Amino acid sequence: MLLILFASCKKNIDNEYTILTNIPDGFPSIEVPSDNQFTIERWNLGKDLFYEKMLSIDSSVSCATCHKQVFGFSDNVSKTNGVNSLAGTRNAPTLSNIGFQPYFTKEGGVATLEQQVLIPIEEHNEMGFNILDAGLRLNKIATYKEKSIKSYQREMDYYVITRAISCFERSLISSNSAYDLWLNEEGQLNSSALRGKDLFYSSKTNCSSCHSDILFTNFGFYNNGLYLEYEDKGRFRLTQDSIDIGTFKVPTLRNIAVSAPYMHDGSLNTLRDVLKHYNSGGNNHANKSKFIKTLNLNESEINDLISFLESLTDYEFINNKIFKNE
Repeated sequence: MLLILFASCKKNIDNEYTILTNIPDGFPSIEVPSDNQFTIERWNLGKDLFYEKMLSIDSSVSCATCHKQVFGFSDNVSKTNGVNSLAGTRNAPTLSNIGFQPYFTKEGGVATLEQQVLIPIEEHNEMGFNILDAGLRLNKIATYKEKSIKSYQREMDYYVITRAISCFERSLISSNSAYDLWLNEEGQLNSSALRGKDLFYSSKTNCSSCHSDILFTNFGFYNNGLYLEYEDKGRFRLTQDSIDIGTFKVPTLRNIAVSAPYMHDGSLNTLRDVLKHYNSGGNNHANKSKFIKTLNLNESEINDLISFLESLTDYEFINNKIFKNE
């Protein structure tokens, strides 16, 4: 009986491993550092830390504060407040399929997910803590210390925190929207969504020039004419090249319908607002992308595009209990 029980437990672990590391057909591979290969122990620790408010200086904010599953691991406010109710500086991006990204932040200046984890923890207006002190704090908790040693063969510290959270975040793969089911001939899209799809991929809109391939982003940096003058100068903050003023990394459109408001500053409240902006051609900033032009879409066409964008919502993903803090 013990052998049967052991075999059953191992089968469940193997099944969980498969679910969390499965790369869907048509998706690119995920590059995982050699020192942070997936294990169930690392993933479970990362999940605990993702929801752990003790990673913030006053124990009031966690990663999940800004990245809520129901909103595609984004948020539903323009800028989420951090510790001491300090105003966030940018709209929280979705973590849907974050493991596929080649670089991180809206400037693209961070090379790995492990490095990216440091930013919100140490950012003054977010979690406002020192990663070394966070490690010392968590290491005083016996369960964290034990899980850390089991997962990474060392006590809780900056190394473990950044790698465990990254291990968890790489499992946030979203690939089962209505559009995916239609693409795989396992479901249907309504007529409005199908018309919207055709518009999305047409030369009239050029949406797919930036929001391309299965991830719905080319990870490029563009100025989309949102402003004539940018308070947040985008990629310029990294490069100090004037050509990058107002340019930001193209976000994925997966789960876009549940991650409002939009743009780097959360200044557009609805998908309709976003499409009206692009329909107008935007403001004539010197760096505005050549892809941004007046579209002359009518209301019916805008409605169809919205229907298509709504079909990119993966309800299985945003409701999956395996990611919940339970």
